[in-house]
Amino acid sequence: MGEMDAAEFDDVVDDWFIESLKTYKDLHVYQLEHPTRVIEWTSGKTVCVAGYRSAKNELLELLLPLKLLAEENKGLCAERDFKVVHGGFAEGPVHCLRHIPGTRCAVTNDGRSSGLQVWDLGGDDSDVIRRTASVAGRSASGRGSRIAAGLSSDPRVLHGAESSDVLLTDLTSGQSVYKLKSDAADPLSSLQFVSDSVFLACCCSGNIYTVDTRASDAPRPSPPPATGGGDGVLWCADASPSSAGGAGRVARLSSSGEAVLSDLRDLGGAVSRARLDVLIDHHNWDDVKVSWAPALDDCIAASGFSGTVQIYDTSAWAAEPAAARPLFEHRGHVVSSQRADSLPVLVTSHVWHPERPRTLLSAAADGSVHVWDWVDQSAAAC
Repeated sequence: MGEMDAAEFDDVVDDWFIESLKTYKDLHVYQLEHPTRVIEWTSGKTVCVAGYRSAKNELLELLLPLKLLAEENKGLCAERDFKVVHGGFAEGPVHCLRHIPGTRCAVTNDGRSSGLQVWDLGGDDSDVIRRTASVAGRSASGRGSRIAAGLSSDPRVLHGAESSDVLLTDLTSGQSVYKLKSDAADPLSSLQFVSDSVFLACCCSGNIYTVDTRASDAPRPSPPPATGGGDGVLWCADASPSSAGGAGRVARLSSSGEAVLSDLRDLGGAVSRARLDVLIDHHNWDDVKVSWAPALDDCIAASGFSGTVQIYDTSAWAAEPAAARPLFEHRGHVVSSQRADSLPVLVTSHVWHPERPRTLLSAAADGSVHVWDWVDQSAAAC
């Protein structure tokens, strides 16, 4: 980077910093030694991250900055940094990681096989994360498995690389307690429980299987509603958090930037659609992610197309697709990146805080991890 370029970069950072004073309630930055594709909550204050290099990788549990967590008198809290509270090493890459609720156990997959690795995250008497077991997978395709943890503290995980090899495994015994009946070897984009006994198997093709583990019949896939994306379009999906009133919704996001919302009871139909304001020449489809806000009605986040994380309000979307502008866009990874290879930085993961409505964490390919609480400018102007 030349002297002029460095000066221009500093000006951009300074301008964005001034802007951020108005657009963020909180913003904290952490730098990992190597980038991560996984950000997984282990409590309301701690997350797990892990590297995805081909060699040995750190697996860390981080405590969020205490200044972020302070409800009152934030100015009196000097601690602004993330803190490593537990750590260990994985012998290979970590492409998927899920924490088992109510336990100090996590399960990972390396992205190269369908097997799982089981980890003890440590406790008050030890700061070491250590591997305790392995779980075999069914797929021989060499694809990495998607993983979902149950909604209760029962040590069971759902895992599979394709729709034909999805298993529900009891971690205590290591035995499979359910196998998805499907003849189609459709690569999976995600697995997700929507109740203790019902889960969604979301495929890269856009097909979604709604599976009740109590039923004996083989589930049928629900294809995405017809779109103008053409052949070769890939899809990711996420189901909205369950609520007492009304049916759940599923958001599908395509590699062409089209978002489709469906009622959980009719996944073949579309409640509403939109064309998101994203770049479609992204570098790695595995990084693209859509997620519903758990504590903010009608909002989704999308990332992986570029170096930003975008928040969209879906309440105004209609049945016919139209261009949608983000309600908020986190540009912090792009602005602060100083990669030596001059390649554009890409966001590799994001996750909403389970309780704080506008707080998210995001990670990028330069190793940066940000936690940010954004300000709804439309509400602030009222």
